[in-house]
Amino acid sequence: MTDNDQITPADAQIVDAGTGRKAPEERDLPTSLRADMDLCLEILRGVLSEYDEELLSTFDTVRQYALDASAERFSGVLTDTHPERNDLEMAVKAIDAMNLHDAQLLARAFTTYFHLANLCEENYRVDVLREREAAVEETAAIDPANEMTKAYHQLINEMGPAKAKELLERLEFHPVFTAHPTEARRKAVEGKIRRIATLLSAHKFLGGTDKKENLRRLYNEIDALFRTSPIALKKPTPVEEADTILDIFDNTLFHTVPQVYRRFDDWVLGDKAGLVPPVCPAFFHPGSWIGSDRDGNPNVTAKVSRQVARKYSDHILAALEKATRTVGRNMTVESETTPPSDELRMLWNQQKEISERLTDKAALISTQELHRAVLLVMADRLHYTIKRDTDLMYHSAEDFLNNLRIVQRSLAEAGDKRAAYGPLQDLIWQVETFGFHMVEMEFRQHSVVHARALDDIREHGLHGERGALQPMTHEVLDTFRALGAIQKRNGEKAARRYIISFTKSAKNVRDVYELNRLAFSNPADVPVIDVIPLFEQLEDLENSVNVLDEMLKIPEVQARLKQTDRKMEVMLGYSDSSKDAGPTTATLALHAAQEKIAKWADDNDIDLTLFHGRGGAVGRGGGPANRAVLAQPKDSVKCRFKLTEQGEVIFARYGNPVLAIRHVESVAAATLLQSAPSVEKTNTEMTKKYADMAGKLNTVSHETYLDLLNTQDFAPWFSTVTPLTEVGLLPIGSRPAKRGLGAKSLDDLRTIPWIFAWAQARINLAAWYGLGSACEAFGDLETLRKAYQEWPLFSTFIDNIEMSLAKTDERIAKMYLALGDRDDLRDKVLKEMELTRRWVLRIVGDEWPLQHRHVLGQAIRVRSPYVDALSVTQVLALRSLRKKVDKEELSQGQQAGFTYLILCTVSGVAAGLQNTG
Repeated sequence: MTDNDQITPADAQIVDAGTGRKAPEERDLPTSLRADMDLCLEILRGVLSEYDEELLSTFDTVRQYALDASAERFSGVLTDTHPERNDLEMAVKAIDAMNLHDAQLLARAFTTYFHLANLCEENYRVDVLREREAAVEETAAIDPANEMTKAYHQLINEMGPAKAKELLERLEFHPVFTAHPTEARRKAVEGKIRRIATLLSAHKFLGGTDKKENLRRLYNEIDALFRTSPIALKKPTPVEEADTILDIFDNTLFHTVPQVYRRFDDWVLGDKAGLVPPVCPAFFHPGSWIGSDRDGNPNVTAKVSRQVARKYSDHILAALEKATRTVGRNMTVESETTPPSDELRMLWNQQKEISERLTDKAALISTQELHRAVLLVMADRLHYTIKRDTDLMYHSAEDFLNNLRIVQRSLAEAGDKRAAYGPLQDLIWQVETFGFHMVEMEFRQHSVVHARALDDIREHGLHGERGALQPMTHEVLDTFRALGAIQKRNGEKAARRYIISFTKSAKNVRDVYELNRLAFSNPADVPVIDVIPLFEQLEDLENSVNVLDEMLKIPEVQARLKQTDRKMEVMLGYSDSSKDAGPTTATLALHAAQEKIAKWADDNDIDLTLFHGRGGAVGRGGGPANRAVLAQPKDSVKCRFKLTEQGEVIFARYGNPVLAIRHVESVAAATLLQSAPSVEKTNTEMTKKYADMAGKLNTVSHETYLDLLNTQDFAPWFSTVTPLTEVGLLPIGSRPAKRGLGAKSLDDLRTIPWIFAWAQARINLAAWYGLGSACEAFGDLETLRKAYQEWPLFSTFIDNIEMSLAKTDERIAKMYLALGDRDDLRDKVLKEMELTRRWVLRIVGDEWPLQHRHVLGQAIRVRSPYVDALSVTQVLALRSLRKKVDKEELSQGQQAGFTYLILCTVSGVAAGLQNTG
């Protein structure tokens, strides 16, 4: 790949491939999906043609080579069209012959295509869900399109109505949105994607001039998407990162979560739904680490946490004000037809005492409509809550909620049950779900930071009487003060959890409670906190119960258990355990730790919530969340499921309202069903049955994994053969992606770039390495197949690995591995990849990855050619960036050009592979 500004003629064999030919997978797509993808490709080609005919020609040529090369890869034979030609090699030649500027434009074109392809698939999934809903008979006992109703029905059948209702009332789904840097899209791009999604979903329903106008606007947005740099100009600040949650809240969560509750009620209550008190509890409780996770992120300060909390609070209050005003304006029931209760009249009198100005204004609008007047005053009080007007504001969400329930009871007593349990109930659900805080902020810091702060205080005195305290110590103390301030302003739920990364002992927990006390002069100001140990490395997982035993001796822990009816949270980290021990060992160690912790909780009468620190990628515990829940050990869920949601996963799961409803229902259903006797029995019995097999797989896979990692100079080699250094330059999060650019040792390396970089190199090593050797040593294919069929944990693990393998490409992997001068490491990786692939396919009975998962497999195969084109562009740019020119480094301008190209391809590959981090 050249870095000059002159156009270099492409290889002589490049031909104008045109757009007529399609890969078999593209021809086999469902009709509606194929139509959307054809439309998007047609528009993109039109946009590229308007920009530069030469760029369109190159795009078509490279695309066709990539399609043919993909067909060769999956079929194992050369294409009939050019049997003498290696199409991947032709694609490489075509891209390598481009100048740097044109290569950047080509990368942007393919990246644009991936964003469009993602929208087409999203539209298709929405259409399928709606078709399923339309096919459901109203008289059906359960809604087959709503997994929650199916799960609840099964619980009733297995345990009886009373026990099923008891479990339902306990249900809690607690996603915690984090700012880990795995979302490679910039915010400006996301906005355009949303607008294109709206236009695309409407296109097929339009005709005439409306369709022409829709098409014109699609051209405009796709043109703007291509012309917009995929790389943000700067890293977002933690305060700006909070916009991720605000966007999801506005576009989906605020309105769709009550729909989840309502959909469940509609089927459980039947004709009584909306006429009687609801059955479905407000079980969705979102949390956030954005603006409060300071582990490894010096940009998150106490001041930032306060700003973010205020941002969340003001936003939810404004949303509740608007919703309350809407419900109030529509509540035009007259006192004659719907007489207000004495309780409502008392509330009105209390409102008068608070402000006659507000009540007079409401009465003027709502003469003889007291329910309406009361709600309008409530809306006004929410406005003054944002303004922090002490005389007029609500001082807690509970006060506001109590007022809403007074209105609801009054309507119900007056016989207007539809008004009581209609939109007003939706508003009550919204308050129960989001409070005045929107998300429950969780603070996190490394155990070593706390220990150092206490050492500093003991050496210099709390206020530095014997010398100045370190700035970090001040910041640690200020963090607790910020937590206390947020709690005072927005309520205890707004901020009470404090997570300790790398918890090694109960002393780490004592340190946090001690620092919380030391941060305040007045004991009355000390906030209520729940300190949550995070066990993430293999040794910590194995020692977790011993640490928990010692925790129970801490007075503050004992006090909290008494106050919370013995509730406790424990967090398990999937990322570091996988990076340090390998995917197989980490999966089994986490399962064993959950079993031990669940038994410990039962023995100590602890009402346990396990918090799963999962990521989007398989190497970080990713995969379908509902299957993950159902594979958990007995008593480790108990109708509560809490996990981290981050990066591209947040947008994928919550970006579209229909898919967000489906995701919440699916996870909630699994969380309920995990307590069913049949599920508990299967998980327990199969874990015991296959314990010997698991132990043998664990031993060999762990040894194989450590053998690779402990090879001399492995870390710098890894930095060379993947875009690790360049990933660290991506402005995709305020948190540093790693401890310095490059990595001299694995200790320098954070888990996310470890996984992200392997995914970019089309190797995905973090998801599977070691399993192939373990299966080879075990050798008993029949037992492995039976375990896959019978043991949910093993089945989920193998399916996730198969999905990860489907996104690997040995041909392209070899190009990346050739960047490093280590044949021994290259051979180890390629041999284990081939071995793992062979064994996984034999276990699942597939000839190629995801053969039996038709929709997912087809989607990945359709994407592969386009990902290949970007991967080739990326690896060629890396080769240019890594090489020396006359024994000197590339010029600063050349480095910047190649780095920008790599960053463009990173964004595109992430969009193509989807679950990357």
